[in-house]
Amino acid sequence: MAKHDVNFNERLQAASKARQATLKNAKANAPENAPDYAERQAARMAASIAREKRREESLVQKLAKAEQKAKEMAAAVLAKERAIESEKAEREEALKQEAIQAEALKVQQKAARDAKYAARKARRS
Repeated sequence: MAKHDVNFNERLQAASKARQATLKNAKANAPENAPDYAERQAARMAASIAREKRREESLVQKLAKAEQKAKEMAAAVLAKERAIESEKAEREEALKQEAIQAEALKVQQKAARDAKYAARKARRS
């Protein structure tokens, strides 16, 4: 047999030892074993909590802005409706005044016509 001739069981044992050595090395180098691991985890947790708090505050601010914008839009719509109603009332009032003036003009014209007819009749009689 050759010098490097290894049977199957020996290869299995060598592979198992290699796996165990790799596992032992990985466990030794694990971040949990680092001396400042707890501090880093606490810092990460604090950063995560602060980030979540900022996100919540941002959401609250966005909601407040949206609510304020909705109020402003409602006020603008109300003001626009009032302006339209006021303009409509002014137009109606103007139309009424025009109708009154037209009626007054008709009355004046009729009175002038009647006076003219009465003067003509008075001259003939």
